[in-house]
Amino acid sequence: MTVLDPHRTRPTGRHATPAAPARSPRTRSYVMCRPTEFTVEYAINPWMDPSRPVDRARAMRQWEGLVATYRSLGHRVEEVDPLPGQPDMVFAANGALVVGEVAYGSQFRFPERTAEAAAFATWWRDRGVDVVPASHPAEGEGDFLVLGHVVLAGTGFRTSLAAHVEAATVIDRPFVTLELVDPLFYHLDVALGVLDDGRGDAPADIAYYPGAFSAHSRRTLRELFPDALLVGRDEALTLGLNLVSDGRHVVLPHDASALAARLTHRGYEPVPVELSEFRTSGGSVKCCTMEHHA
Repeated sequence: MTVLDPHRTRPTGRHATPAAPARSPRTRSYVMCRPTEFTVEYAINPWMDPSRPVDRARAMRQWEGLVATYRSLGHRVEEVDPLPGQPDMVFAANGALVVGEVAYGSQFRFPERTAEAAAFATWWRDRGVDVVPASHPAEGEGDFLVLGHVVLAGTGFRTSLAAHVEAATVIDRPFVTLELVDPLFYHLDVALGVLDDGRGDAPADIAYYPGAFSAHSRRTLRELFPDALLVGRDEALTLGLNLVSDGRHVVLPHDASALAARLTHRGYEPVPVELSEFRTSGGSVKCCTMEHHA
C-alpha cells in the first residue's frame, strides 16, 4: 500500500543539484527508557547473540551520554520507567507512534516484548494522549518515520501492511509503504534516517541504504526523494542510519565516520555518540529514542 502526496514530499526537481541549504535546528521532545534491564537474553534479530555478554555498566554510561547530548542541544527528554524483565524496553522508539495528542500503540511481533506496549500506552495516557491500540503487528517508530507531510512506513519483518492502513486512520497524514527485504535491516529505522522532516525552511531530506528495500520500494524512494543521501552496505552496518536529527544536528553512532563526513558536506552538523553496547541488540541512537511529534 502506498498513500501519498508526492508533490508535498518531493524535495527538489529530479535533475536539480542545489547547493546545501542552510540547516536550522528545531527543539524536539524525546521519550527514553533507562537501560536498567538491558541485556541480550534471546535472539529476535540477526544482531542478537545471547552468548555474548553485555557490559551493563558501560551501557548505562553510554545511554546517559546520549541523554546528555540531547539536553545539551536544547531538547526535552522524559523517561519511561523500565519494567522488570524487559531487556529491550530501552529501545523506546518501538513503543508507539505519537503525533500531537494522539498515538498509535504498538503490538510487538515477538512475545518477549509484548509487555512493553501496555507500559508505553499507560505512560502516554497519563499525559493526556489518546492512545489507539494496534490490532496488527506494529512496532512504533521502528517502522514509522514521520516527516512533515508524510509517514514512511516499513514492513517485511516486524510491522504488517494491515498496521499501515490502521495507523493511517489514527494519524492524519499520508503513509508510504516501504518493503524491507534484508533481515539485518529488520526495522525501517536501521535502513533509513530522516535528516530533515521538511517542517522548516529546508525541504525534507533522508538518507537510506537501497539494498535494504525491495525493487518497488527503491523506485518509490527515488521518486519521492531524488536527492536523498544513499549509503552503502558497509556504512549501513555501522547502524549509522539509526540516527536522530533536529534538522541541523545529526546524532549518530561514533563508528559511522564516513557518513558523518558526508553529512557535513550536506550542511549538517554530525554529533557522534558511543552506543556500542546497544549494537549487540541491533540498535543505536534512534532505537533508544521515541519522539513526540508536533
